Amino acid sequence: MTDSPSAETTLDADATVAVIEHMYAEGWSDGLPLVPATEAGVAEFLRYTTRDPDEVIARAIALGSSATVRDVAVHALMAGCRPEYLPVVLTAWEALSAERAARGGGWQSTSGPAPLVVVNGEVAAEMGFNSTGGVLGPGFRPNATVPRAIGLTVRNSLGIRPHELEQATQGLPGRWSLCIAENEEESPWDPVSVDNGFAPGESAVSAMLLRTCEFVDNRSFRSPEEVLRDFADTIRRSGSWMFRYASVGILLNPEHARLFASAGMSKQDVRAWLVEHTGRTEADLSRNGKGLSHLPEGPFPPDHHHPLFRDASPSSLPIIVAGSSNAAMSMVLRVFGTWSGQSFALR
Repeated sequence: MTDSPSAETTLDADATVAVIEHMYAEGWSDGLPLVPATEAGVAEFLRYTTRDPDEVIARAIALGSSATVRDVAVHALMAGCRPEYLPVVLTAWEALSAERAARGGGWQSTSGPAPLVVVNGEVAAEMGFNSTGGVLGPGFRPNATVPRAIGLTVRNSLGIRPHELEQATQGLPGRWSLCIAENEEESPWDPVSVDNGFAPGESAVSAMLLRTCEFVDNRSFRSPEEVLRDFADTIRRSGSWMFRYASVGILLNPEHARLFASAGMSKQDVRAWLVEHTGRTEADLSRNGKGLSHLPEGPFPPDHHHPLFRDASPSSLPIIVAGSSNAAMSMVLRVFGTWSGQSFALR
């Protein structure tokens, strides 16, 4: 309730609930209440982009469905975004469209992958994106609503809904809620956008599909090698091993990043170490029902070493610094397919 006279005369709580219930009944919702998208509201969002409202920005090629800039604006409004977030949502779609898995039916995969959106540069602070404590959790409007806008567009414009065209066996918790800003202030290295050709401070968006994320809680370390071995042990577990090679990202908290940097390691040094130490033998994988001897180049002897990564490129092993410095906990990100290795400028 409010003491504001203008609010008392303009808000009708019963009508608001009726509109929300109508949107549930129409099947437009992801399970949470939606904001009604009025013509005036959508027009306000479109003021924040120079793109043609009829430009197709997202496609489900196999289904022949697509979403225009206007469609994305409608769903950004419904998701609870502020109008100025629209360029970030549109750029996230541009980044996702560069993902081979997203173009090739990833939204319908039985893995139920989640898009992770990474925001770099001035726009992160300007719009209030969280880059520090609880960076993957709730509590911050842009982090929560930008990925939700993507999910609503997949549902309503591309027509991919659970129990219909979406085939996720179990799905991923937080599937449409993973959006972070990189903690550039506390990182000892250049952010991922600079790695991809942008100037420091320049606003950019990256995106990748994830199968899941796992903690690496290592706060009692005595050396960088101990932490690296903990990462390697987590990365090479057989449960997530599906194909000949995998792509895995690292979401480093600033303490782990500074530990490596203080030992003279660059991001690429960390990447190269992990790629070298994360393979399994054919005997290891076979004991867990994951042997690779069925591949055309097989069969393999029991002591044959299978590298998990195809190479030590940033696409195979992206490294992003985010989170707070209050405990040395990081995340291993299971990338669905292979990351494009690109960041995109806001338009």
